[in-house]
Amino acid sequence: MLFVFGCATGNCRSEKMKQEKKEGPMPPKDNKLIPETSLSERVKVFKYDGTLQCAQGKKIDLNVMQKDLKDIKVYNSFSDNDGMMRVQLCGSLTGNANVYEIDRENLKKALSLGFKEWLK
Repeated sequence: MLFVFGCATGNCRSEKMKQEKKEGPMPPKDNKLIPETSLSERVKVFKYDGTLQCAQGKKIDLNVMQKDLKDIKVYNSFSDNDGMMRVQLCGSLTGNANVYEIDRENLKKALSLGFKEWLK
């Protein structure tokens, strides 16, 4: 079976466009779920979590490392791998990092505290 639907008086899109022109552009809706700072004003910074290949090294927990950011507000945090290729050698970095989302205005301060910008 084949079903075909359409407008009885002509092109449906042209009718909708005429109506939009009469009413004007829709005003933007207030969205209470969007935070005050936009995502473009934020940046991600990271430090490696201390894990080394061959189960060497000790992992530093996200919450523990977040204290290194001192009074910088953190919006989001997660653990991730930097995705870079590494030599397979016991004692080498695993590439696992703790990543924190902060305001862009605090980037220089975070860099001075030993963090790097997460560009992944």
